[in-house]
This record gives sequence, structure tokens and C-alpha cells, in this order.
Amino acid sequence: MSKASLPPKPVLIYIFGLTALLLLTVLLLSRISQVGNVSAFDIFFWGLLLVAATRVGVKLPFEAGISHSYVVALATAILFPPWVAPTLLVIFRYEQLNHTYPWYKDLFNRVQTGLAASAASFTWFFVNSTFSLKVASVDVTALAGIALASIVYFVVNVGLVVAVIHLASKVPVIKIWHDNFSWLSYSYLITAPVALFLASAYRTPLVGDWGGYTVLVFMLLLYFSRFYWDEKVKLEDSFNATIDTLVQALDAKDTFTRLHSERVAAIATDLARAKGLDEADRRKIAYGARIHDIGKVGIPDDVLLKPIRLTSQEFELIKSHTTRGAEILKPAARYFKEVLPIVLYHHERWDGRGYPEGRAGDAIPLWARIVCIADAYEAMTAGRSYSPPKSPQRAMQELEDLAGDQFDPELVKLFKGIWLQDPIWKDREVFLRSYTSPVPSLDLPLPSRSESAPATSPKSS
Repeated sequence: MSKASLPPKPVLIYIFGLTALLLLTVLLLSRISQVGNVSAFDIFFWGLLLVAATRVGVKLPFEAGISHSYVVALATAILFPPWVAPTLLVIFRYEQLNHTYPWYKDLFNRVQTGLAASAASFTWFFVNSTFSLKVASVDVTALAGIALASIVYFVVNVGLVVAVIHLASKVPVIKIWHDNFSWLSYSYLITAPVALFLASAYRTPLVGDWGGYTVLVFMLLLYFSRFYWDEKVKLEDSFNATIDTLVQALDAKDTFTRLHSERVAAIATDLARAKGLDEADRRKIAYGARIHDIGKVGIPDDVLLKPIRLTSQEFELIKSHTTRGAEILKPAARYFKEVLPIVLYHHERWDGRGYPEGRAGDAIPLWARIVCIADAYEAMTAGRSYSPPKSPQRAMQELEDLAGDQFDPELVKLFKGIWLQDPIWKDREVFLRSYTSPVPSLDLPLPSRSESAPATSPKSS
């Protein structure tokens, strides 16, 4: 494997450090329990359950994922000595290695789930070896033990995943938590006690004379519960795909606006990076830039494609595309709420003479100010049917001339710094050739979860 394909050095150090910690942890756990008190059949059966659970996970943003293997891990933590659960997770976790899932991602996923299982196993072992409390035939100790073990597993598992995503992408921890795991926490913790039932059913069969029958039946039911997660993710993707189709239809109407949104997204992404925004914000800004003109689908073609200058009435109709865009996205506002300000305010001016609300200065959302500059530069250098394209140098000069009037002056300075480095979007023809070449040299975030992946592909289990 080439050096270029490896993740950043801090990520590798982190992964190898966790590997060493896991080896030490399993060794210590084996010292506090009976090593040989597990049959080969038990290992094989629960190992196969782990393989099956891992293979039916659900993808999340930032190339993360979630599966029900944590329920199996918690059940093995209850059934067997503490060293067994982490060992099973390391050995029986199965993912096919390829260019999108290299060895270091596989190693991380094995190690982080192993550490989470180690912590949960020790918690269960400690609670049940230290306390013994029953109330009206209810084993309070067991309930407390599984509750604590579930929480510990969740915290360690998610914590390690969030940390590696942060190291790989520099996205703040709170954003990673919000985009990946906040909506899963309740489902995760509520279903975790199922592990206690599975362990009890395996020890005391409810069907036949082998507890595995009951375990298999309930694992099948648990498998179908994953569709709640899967459908939520797919619903968001379907909204994104629908909007993407509308954007492509809009670009197809007019040769002058061909790939307009893609180039605006490329410019806005670079400007957001220069402003110091993190990867999570840059992805959202790129998406907002791609759909910033979505409201134009509601503008009649005879106005939108008019080859001469618009009348004042026609221009008012064109200006309505900002509010029309917000209306189009309104039914799915919960998914688009962070990019709606881009759609609504990307034609506001720094001096307050823009539309639709006449906002001025910092009252205009930062993301909209970024897209405003990207949109203006792209439009000037692309030209329109009634206006020939300007050279990159002339367009840059106009941005500088209008800094403080139409555009945020600080952002214009940042833009020029990027522009002087000759980015691929500087010249529109170069951008179009690159974008449509067999091997594109531009990596743009897409509206769905097909964004470019960070250095690792962590999964929560």
C-alpha cells in the first residue's frame, strides 16, 4: 500500500495505541476469571451471530456506521468470562478488505469494539461479583449490571469512533456526535437490555432443549428493528436525490449555466476553508451552494432564458427565486434547516441593498455571504445570453471594487488569496474540462452520503 493511501500519522498512532491497550486489557481480564470455562461450540455460535450482526449495519454520515452487534457483545459479556466478549469481537468481525476499506480501518473497528466490550464485560463482572440484591424475585443486581454495562459500552464505543473521526477530519466532536449518534442514543440504550434476555434464554431454553433456538428467533426480530435506522437514513438520501435531480434539470435548461452550481460549490468550499470552517461546515456549505438556485425551477423559461435584458417586472420575478427556493425546501426543513439561509439570503448585499429582506453586514448569515461571492464570480466568468463572460482578472477586479458595498470585504480578501493560487475553478473552461473528464481532478461533496470519505471508516457497534 502506498504511503499516500495511509491516514494521517496521528490516526495511525491512535489506532496502534488502542491495539496495545486492548491486548493489555484482555490479558488483565483473563487473570480475573476462568480462562477455560467456555466451550468451542459456544464460541462458534456467538461468533457467527456477531458476523451476521456486523454484516447488516446501517451507514451514517462521515462514513461511520451502526449495527446490532453490540447486543450480541453484551450478551456474551453476561454469559462468559470477561475476556471472551472482546476476543469474539476481534476474531469474528468480518468486513471485506478493499480500496475503500483497507487494513487500518478494519483494525480500528475490531479494536474499538473490543475495548468497548472489555469495559462492558468488566462492568458486568464487577457489579455481579460485588453486589447481590433481589426484590420480590426480581434480580435487581442483574438489571443494574446490564444497565451500567450498556452505558459503558455505548460511551466507550461512540467515544472512540468520535475521536478517530475528529483526528481524521478535524470536525469538532460535538458536530460528529450530532450528525452521527445523537438520534441513535435512545434506540441504542433501550434495545441493549435485550442482551440480558438473550443471555438468560441461552442458559434456560424457552424452546426445545437448546437456548440457541430462542436466541436466533429474537435476533431475527432485532434484525428487522434495524429498518427504523435504515429508513431514516434512506429518507434523508431520497430528499437529497430529489433536490439533486431538480438542480440538474435547472442546469440543463441553459448552456450558460451548465455546471453553475457545481462550480459555485467548488469556489464556496475553498472560501469556507480559507475562512477556517471545519469539514462538516464545508460539506453543508457545498451542498447549500449546489441548491442555492433551486427556486429558479419555478420561473418561466421565457423569463429565465430571455436573451436580452429583463424588464423591471421580469427582474422582480427572477428575484423571487430565493423565497421560492425556501418554499420548495420547506416541507423537508428538518433536513435542510442549516442550508436554508444560503438559499434565501445569497443575494443580500453587505450594504443592505440586496434581496429578499435587505439585510446588511453581519446580519447576513456567513454561509450565505460565502456563496454570494462564489455565485457572483461564477456568473461573471460564465456570462449570460445577454452579457458576455468576463475574464477571471476582470471578475476579480469587480469583486474588489464592490467589497464593502455588495460583498463582505474580509471574504473578498480571502477569496483573492485563493484566486492568486490559480485554483481549478479560476478559469471556467478548465473547470468544465476537468469536471467532465474520465478521471476528474476535483473532489466535490455530493448532496447525499457519497461525500469524499475521511481517512478512516469507523463503525459503531
